[in-house]
Amino acid sequence: MNRTKTAGIPTLKRMPLYLRLLKTIKADGSEYASGAFIARELGLDPIVVRKDLAITGVVGKPRLGFPTNEIILAINQFLGWTNRTDAVLAGAGALGSALLGYEGFKQHGLQIVAAFDADPKIVGSIVRSREIMHISKLTEMAECMKIQIGILTVPTEVAQEVADAMIAGGIRGIWNFTPVKLNVPDYVVLQRQDLASSLAVLSHKLYLDAPEI
Repeated sequence: MNRTKTAGIPTLKRMPLYLRLLKTIKADGSEYASGAFIARELGLDPIVVRKDLAITGVVGKPRLGFPTNEIILAINQFLGWTNRTDAVLAGAGALGSALLGYEGFKQHGLQIVAAFDADPKIVGSIVRSREIMHISKLTEMAECMKIQIGILTVPTEVAQEVADAMIAGGIRGIWNFTPVKLNVPDYVVLQRQDLASSLAVLSHKLYLDAPEI
């Protein structure tokens, strides 16, 4: 597989959709999946699907399509999901605790190995089989464990401070669940998960498309 190729954000967001569908196709006993079938099932343009999957380096066979085993493995490798990536989480409140308990991360190679908080009521407690450590230990632990990804679910007023602590510990990727626009060095990959924005889009579409009563 050609690992030198890169993909835009829209393509990267579609890859998990392909993966989920391909796993279903494989479970149904099909050894091949055509680009046209994938496009139809996902409501996408067949040309978009072919271009997306071509990035993985897997070549489909005429009249058959892509070998399901091969394309599933290639997508996982392309996304970096075949190797385990360790992460730390800062902010073990309601949202952070929920993320600690989400087993789906393991399927995508992500393992939250440590969690931190500043609340005396939370520090030292066990959440989802993990002892919550004080936030002051984050930088040292991240550096010691060679952590690459930090998950940020802290209150907005300390988001930048905690992000700085992550970066000081060698973390190069931050998954930001706060509404704060963080200032980070160019070498740090920042992914913002704005729940309020997603809810705004959902609510708008819901009421826009709702029939009049």
